[in-house]
Amino acid sequence: MTPPVLHTQRLTLRPPVMADFPAYAAFWASDRVVYMGGPRDAAGAWFWFCHDVAQWALLGHGALMMDLTASGKTVGQVSLNGGPKFPEVELGWQVYHGHEGQGYATEAAGALRDWAFASLPLSSLVSYIDADNAASIRVAQRLGAERDAAAPRPDPEDQVWRHARGTL
Repeated sequence: MTPPVLHTQRLTLRPPVMADFPAYAAFWASDRVVYMGGPRDAAGAWFWFCHDVAQWALLGHGALMMDLTASGKTVGQVSLNGGPKFPEVELGWQVYHGHEGQGYATEAAGALRDWAFASLPLSSLVSYIDADNAASIRVAQRLGAERDAAAPRPDPEDQVWRHARGTL
């Protein structure tokens, strides 16, 4: 599947390109990824970057970079993650340093969630969130997700937040 380009009030969500990797690798090398199994070296970041891109061809969903429409500056990424690591399709987000707290994750994740429900045969999505990641839990709550304590998860310590179709 060809990745979509989505537009929100402030963001353009577009497929990753090679020029995105340096900022992506810097994010994965930082303490900002402590709740996502990081930090990771360049090889670890490359693994996830390739995963994000390859999912579009293999699964029909994947990652999109979050660009500020007004300036073109990349401020993070939003993704639909699948494959053997994920028991269900996961709606995930990451916001680069200096851009957190401005609602970009909620705006981008809401747009990708809406695209997923309109384009893919899914009854729900999940977000796997470390119990100590209060900021991501707030994003899930703002998106209308509800805790699902019974759902399988890749990390037994993660919480599962379920996004049901129709919570647009």
